[in-house]
Amino acid sequence: MGFDASILTDTATRKHNDPPIYEPAEIQHKALESTCQRVGNIPEPADRSYVSNTPPKISFLEAPKRHSILTTEKCFMQITGMTCASCVSAIERHLQKEDGIVSVLVALMAGKAEIKYKPDSIQPLEIAQLIQNLGFDATVIEDQADEEGRMELVITGMTCASCVHNIESKLTKTNGILYASVALATCKAHVQFDPEIIGPRDIIKIIQNLGFQASLAKRDPNYHNLDHKKEIRQWRKSFLWSLIFGIPGLILMIYMLIPAGQGSGVLEQNLIPGLSLLNLLFFVLCTFVQFLGGWYFYVQAYKSLKHRTANMDVLIVLATTIAYIYSCVILIVAMVEKAEQSPITFFDTPPMLFVFIALGRWLEHIAKSKTSEALAKLISLQATEATVVTLGPDHSVIREEQVPVELVQRGDIVKVVPGGKFPVDGKVIEGTSMADESLITGEAMPVTKKPGSTVIAGSINAHGSVLVKATHVGPDTTLAQIVKLVEEAQMSKAPIQQLADKFSGYFVPFIIIISTVTLIVWIAIGFNNFDVVQKFFPHRSKNISKAEIIIRFAFQTSITVLCIACPCSLGLATPTAVMVGTGVAAQNGILIKGGKPLEMAHKIKTVMFDKTGTITHGVPKVMRVLLLGDTATLSLKVVLAVVGTAEANSEHPLGMAITKYCKEELGTESLGYCMDFQAVPGCGISCKVSGVESVLGQKEHSLNERNANLNGDSTVSLKHSSLIMTSEPDGAAAPHTYLVVIGNREWMRRNGLHISNDVNDAMTGHEMKGQTAVLVAIDGALCGMIAIADTVKQEAALAVHTLKTMGIDVVLITGDNRKTAKAIATQVGIKKVFAEVLPSHKVAKVQELQNEGKKVAMVGDGVNDSPALAQADIGVAIGTGTDVAIEAADVVLIRNDLLDVVASIHLSKRTVRRIRINLVLALIYNLLGIPIAAGVFMPIGIVLQPWMGSAAMAASSVSVVLSSLQLKCYKKPDAESYEAQAQGRMKPLTPSQISTSCLDTVALQRKKGTSGHCSLMTEMKNNIFNMHFLEPNSKET
Repeated sequence: MGFDASILTDTATRKHNDPPIYEPAEIQHKALESTCQRVGNIPEPADRSYVSNTPPKISFLEAPKRHSILTTEKCFMQITGMTCASCVSAIERHLQKEDGIVSVLVALMAGKAEIKYKPDSIQPLEIAQLIQNLGFDATVIEDQADEEGRMELVITGMTCASCVHNIESKLTKTNGILYASVALATCKAHVQFDPEIIGPRDIIKIIQNLGFQASLAKRDPNYHNLDHKKEIRQWRKSFLWSLIFGIPGLILMIYMLIPAGQGSGVLEQNLIPGLSLLNLLFFVLCTFVQFLGGWYFYVQAYKSLKHRTANMDVLIVLATTIAYIYSCVILIVAMVEKAEQSPITFFDTPPMLFVFIALGRWLEHIAKSKTSEALAKLISLQATEATVVTLGPDHSVIREEQVPVELVQRGDIVKVVPGGKFPVDGKVIEGTSMADESLITGEAMPVTKKPGSTVIAGSINAHGSVLVKATHVGPDTTLAQIVKLVEEAQMSKAPIQQLADKFSGYFVPFIIIISTVTLIVWIAIGFNNFDVVQKFFPHRSKNISKAEIIIRFAFQTSITVLCIACPCSLGLATPTAVMVGTGVAAQNGILIKGGKPLEMAHKIKTVMFDKTGTITHGVPKVMRVLLLGDTATLSLKVVLAVVGTAEANSEHPLGMAITKYCKEELGTESLGYCMDFQAVPGCGISCKVSGVESVLGQKEHSLNERNANLNGDSTVSLKHSSLIMTSEPDGAAAPHTYLVVIGNREWMRRNGLHISNDVNDAMTGHEMKGQTAVLVAIDGALCGMIAIADTVKQEAALAVHTLKTMGIDVVLITGDNRKTAKAIATQVGIKKVFAEVLPSHKVAKVQELQNEGKKVAMVGDGVNDSPALAQADIGVAIGTGTDVAIEAADVVLIRNDLLDVVASIHLSKRTVRRIRINLVLALIYNLLGIPIAAGVFMPIGIVLQPWMGSAAMAASSVSVVLSSLQLKCYKKPDAESYEAQAQGRMKPLTPSQISTSCLDTVALQRKKGTSGHCSLMTEMKNNIFNMHFLEPNSKET
């Protein structure tokens, strides 16, 4: 059970003088969030999906870790050789007793330990030494590459302290290098730098220019230890050695069972009084196995007992040693007494024990290597080299250079050929291709990549060559952070596993006590009632004494108890299932942060969805443009040019959506000029616009004939025909400066503009659909209305319905107004809505549901969702959301697909069911196996030999691991599967549901002094009624 431990220094720990960490996307989002809502019914600001062009950054650190205690640090140990939960318990218990160690978490399947320590009291090297003192070989691997801006270099060519001084002084004087330390004894340098200014390749060149050779310190190629190659090799060797001596022993055992060989066989003839040829052969075979095949067990058992702990190796050594010593003693006594017949010994037991135990552990480690295949596949996606190119002034490639992927710097231009892997996250600047991202995101279809598209490291370039500008490199790539997240998830322990580990810590001493009691009880029973024991020896020789039979049987049952007891099956029941479950989830684009959320997800009874960016796309989109017939004096083309120019100065999401729409409709990227721009929070904007004539002159075709209704409608049914979709051309536009006012009703009134009832009713109609209606006034006259909406995701209604069929309540929570919230909820089939909820109050709503005894999952993507994500029993973050939300969440959906919320709960149920099956198998095995081994069922003829117990013990561990591997067969249902299940169950909303929603809204408007029209309400009712949940109308939301 030798352990190999290696250290990975934690890079998440902030030093006291380290600057705070800010992500650009977070800063942009906070800026948007702080911008007041200036127009009525404004959706919540969309999150990173529109403020950042970089790939989604999956952060593997939870939010609380950013505020860790400054006096503690964290390191990771790579530990190999652990066989059962007793090993885990021993390491955790002894390390926690040491001064300076705050907490220890050891993961059996991942073969790692997470240790928080006080650097003033103890260092990682000393912790590794403590593990060595427990009987485990430990090697230390420093890895600082996991932290952005830190690296470790190996420098050759240094001869004295002057070399060290030259390198350090040169590096520290270089712009962008914050810290440099060179050690002559180890030939290593630790450098901290600003990746925005300088990169690893530049630093290496600086050192090389000084006359030294430098390279990145390479980590152990078996750092992840996912294939268990070392353990597999070790146990195969142990099994083969034991088998060499075990096969002859097995043949001799078979010979003993042949009746013809009883009493008169050649092998049972005494060579000397008391010593038969059979026993001599058994002694030779057993001695070789005991001290060659079993040496590893003896060493580990000694080191374990030295530190007052007991593990499986102790049980194995006790069983084989007792059998060996007992056999030697009675054989020596027989020879001293010159017995006529050689005694019956247990020399056949150790070889068979070692054969079955070594075989079991060999198979067990082979099976363990299969449990981590998903993570191994993710790691194998990482490219090893990249082709960095230098571009000339005309963007032609001047030079190409093959460099290790670790030396690619942010801002480098990388060439990726067809069939090659993208080495970094970045943006395509030249070329068009298709990228296979299936192993990362779970998306089966190749994704088109063109200039401006983002690429993910590890994805495969399917067709043409492309040039990519690196935006995230090394540990910052999406793939690297997914790997880190999955690794940490597999290290964590589910609550049920912690209980099993605690029980396993007391299991071995308990078994030793049971074995001792079994020995004493059977000796007492044998001498009191010999007939009970005699049944086990129906053909015993008259030369064998009564006491010998009793003691032999007592020792046999005692040894069998030691052989059959197996804490390994209990210790492997949960971590194997968690490892396979999290790996399968990662393959399907679902990142689950450990065993606790994986176990908790199956208990969820309520799922709370945020609206903006979660149920909806989070990107406002212009749905309709209406020109007001009575007051409009400008063509649609002029209105779009003026409005687009005015809103181009706005930082509000709605303004950005309007500008984008105007540019697309006009077919240009250039607009006019804006002066005296003023934005009033909660109302709108005003400004002066000029220079639109040049924009209009660029296009000869007229836009007046285009229908401004994006849905293809040509008219709007109103009581008075005061609204028209287009207006007639007014001829060539003359140079003019326009006074522009854009905003809500209140903003129009402040600017002295009258809103007719028909216009107000049209606005109300759009607002009841969940859209935002914005009025446009040019030169003192109302001339248009623009309807903007954040469209519902296509799969949202199906996801909601599927959750309901699973018996889970669905709730919508948003800071948006009640009308918009109810309209969106109606489209996706959610009946319970919390609207106009401030971010700080979202936590209270989660607590409110939890106080009702419900397990709550919160699904969100924004900064304002992070407190609720942390409060919920399970926080689910959208992968394209903000880093803060991702860090606070327990589950991250890479693909931004709400059906993955359903899949994560479904997979949790499957995993927890498999854990329970494993635990039941392990408990039944021990609860039945130990009594059988102790001879409780001897009266009905059930008695086990020690070798049978060892075979059963090996089979129990292998069966538990194989049971967990069944999870690898899990296939995430696709949308078609969910739709097929939903056929016949999903129904459109009833008219009463719709009318109630609309009437409530109209009544609210009447309180404000406005009125609604039955014709408009009827039209809205029919529109929503015609929507089927399976096909939500994203254009008319």
